[in-house]
Amino acid sequence: MAPALSASPCEPRHPEATPIRRADELATQLDDLEDPLAFDVLVVLAKAAEIERAAKALGDSELRLRARLLQADMWQREGQATAVASVLWEVNAWTAKHDHRALRARSDRLSARIFYALGDMAACLEHAVSAVQHLEDSAPARTRSAYLMALGGALNATGSFEQARKRYQQAERFAVASGDVQRQLAVLNNLAYSELEAGDAERAWEVVQGLQTVAAEHQSELNPNYLDTVAQVQIAIGRYAEAEQAARASIHACSGSWEQEVDSLAQFMATLAVAQRHLGATAAAQDTLDRCRLLCDERNLTKISVQLLQEQAELYGACGEFERAFLTHKAFYAADIELISQQREAQARTRQAMFETAEAREDAARFREQARHDPLTGLPNRRHLDEHLPAMIDNAERVGVALVAAVIDVDHFKRVNDTFSHQIGDQALVVIAGLLAAAVPASTAEFPGFAARTGGEEFLLILPGIGPKAAAPHLEALRHDIAAYPWQKLANDLTVTVSIGMTATRGDIVPSALLARADELVYAAKHAGRDRVCVDPELEMG
Repeated sequence: MAPALSASPCEPRHPEATPIRRADELATQLDDLEDPLAFDVLVVLAKAAEIERAAKALGDSELRLRARLLQADMWQREGQATAVASVLWEVNAWTAKHDHRALRARSDRLSARIFYALGDMAACLEHAVSAVQHLEDSAPARTRSAYLMALGGALNATGSFEQARKRYQQAERFAVASGDVQRQLAVLNNLAYSELEAGDAERAWEVVQGLQTVAAEHQSELNPNYLDTVAQVQIAIGRYAEAEQAARASIHACSGSWEQEVDSLAQFMATLAVAQRHLGATAAAQDTLDRCRLLCDERNLTKISVQLLQEQAELYGACGEFERAFLTHKAFYAADIELISQQREAQARTRQAMFETAEAREDAARFREQARHDPLTGLPNRRHLDEHLPAMIDNAERVGVALVAAVIDVDHFKRVNDTFSHQIGDQALVVIAGLLAAAVPASTAEFPGFAARTGGEEFLLILPGIGPKAAAPHLEALRHDIAAYPWQKLANDLTVTVSIGMTATRGDIVPSALLARADELVYAAKHAGRDRVCVDPELEMG
């Protein structure tokens, strides 16, 4: 707290009493507004602006800047990036000049939130650590709990689950010491979700049981977000009937007075559908998914819509509709890549608005390029294919040659993941990507070609300048090279083969039809026994 200024000379008695009391009142109001678990953005903005005016009238720079930071926090939640940046610059300059640790801690905490929203988890963690380090030892237990919980979230986002667990446990102890039951429940909820993301479902269940115990002891209802966490953990440990009950409770609670984010109800419905599928109630699960999809369409909830595609594929699989499951999974993968691309571009725009630097503009260009390549294998992805294939087909038709397209699907890839681990599966995909890239004949400006990853275990080759007659033995050699690769380098007893469907352009074929035909031929190769090349019988091979 900065020292209060002297009173006006016109005050006849106790000249410091009124300003000091007034500054204390403003500080108390800010304490109440800075660390709440639930709030109304517009209400907080109005109160913070009022406090800023009062602090300015007092000449108290610390309180004025605290109020400015609080407003910036609300602006950040509303997406007003440029306004937030100007406040951070002002606050950081003042804290550096006056060596003010408490205000620096608040500034770092807000910066951590901003970098989290930008997807820069390393910078998020750096500022979250700095916020805790600059927090004064005299800070109230409730405040220390809030800062440690934020640090736990940053550690979790960077995959440092053990360190995240320690910070959450510290945050819980401070919450208990402060007597803030709602903060304790929030910490336990976040810790449970962190354990779930770390892949330790049993430990997550222990935390959930603690969450339920604390709520029962204090006769506090779990809010819908916490109930959804409970349901997700119960699904992970196979308690599907209880998960369905918790998911229904979270949905029911949304009809009450509790304030929800716009996407909360859709998320709760998605969790319910998963529980229903595991219970074998496939018709009910499909109905829940359909209702959730309508809600996503109404509210433009793109992220959850993509998540629903993945669950729809799982549901088709549970119903024995394996071809529909396969196609829906492909649609999920393509939509997920597109979503990641959109998020990266949005983050780049926000970063540029925040900082307006050459580095930000370079980041934006890099993100756009990354959006067109698969992050695991480095190959072009479906978006790259969609952007370039139409022109390649047109060019092939113009010069009178056939453009060969081959879909390559890894045989029994789920078995590889289940038997040897997803890490080995990923390594196998990287090896296959390298073999495919090496199998693309030298490209020219007139006849370009490339290998792409278009789905989880599905790839595509566009072969330039060679007709179907030459392409067929070329692909057969590729199939043999993949089967003969020393896969035991990755894991003992590992073998990998692929099924290939080959077709080529003819007439006025459009990209979607070309790829659909190649897909059909992959299915034919798999039905014929896998580890083979199926060539379109309608092609002219002479």
